[in-house]
Amino acid sequence: MATLHHSSFCPHSRFVRLIMAEMGMEPTLVEERPWERREEFLMMNPAGTTPVLVEEGGLAVPGGGIIAEYLDETRGLGLGGSRLLPDSPAARVEVRRLLDWFLQKFDQEVTGYLVTEKIHKRFMTSQYGGGPPDMNAIRAARSNVRYHLKYIGYLISRRNWLAGSQLTYADLAAAAHLSCVDYLGDVPWDEDEMARNWYARVKSRPSFRSLLADRVAGMAPADHYADLDF
Repeated sequence: MATLHHSSFCPHSRFVRLIMAEMGMEPTLVEERPWERREEFLMMNPAGTTPVLVEEGGLAVPGGGIIAEYLDETRGLGLGGSRLLPDSPAARVEVRRLLDWFLQKFDQEVTGYLVTEKIHKRFMTSQYGGGPPDMNAIRAARSNVRYHLKYIGYLISRRNWLAGSQLTYADLAAAAHLSCVDYLGDVPWDEDEMARNWYARVKSRPSFRSLLADRVAGMAPADHYADLDF
């Protein structure tokens, strides 16, 4: 059985949890606090970042994007028409382009700020960078999320799913990041109906149930967080 070292509100970890659930995999979950730089964890991933997938044979696969590629290479063909990384080269390029958009750009402009400032700092000692949230960073993230939401709406107005006609890694990556922001109540869903309806479709999937059950100690989610119909 595979083991996933993750952090509950790390969007990259959530992305991998969604992938594995869509593939019918039930890994053992090990919660990590990456800022503590636990020695055993650093031996698996010297970068000290989550997630890390450890296969039964001991192979450690670090990082959301790398894990996604690895799971497609090792399990993708068995999914048939439900494969999350399409068969054709052109379609794969588009999925990977959007993966880069959400795993890198969205993370750097939105999720990284909000999760660090509003969640992680609550549990980090001053030694590890804890303290009051940086309101300038939070304001920047809240501003940035608006144009990302518009881009999602633009894509969905032209396609059934973000990268094309079927659900792919692109949808799962975008939804994983948005789920963290949505927990905090910082997604202005009323500004783009297309994006909101797409997210409702994704979070209504069985694979999303465990994410919607996650809670931050001492911090309740936004009222609509687990509401499949908003």
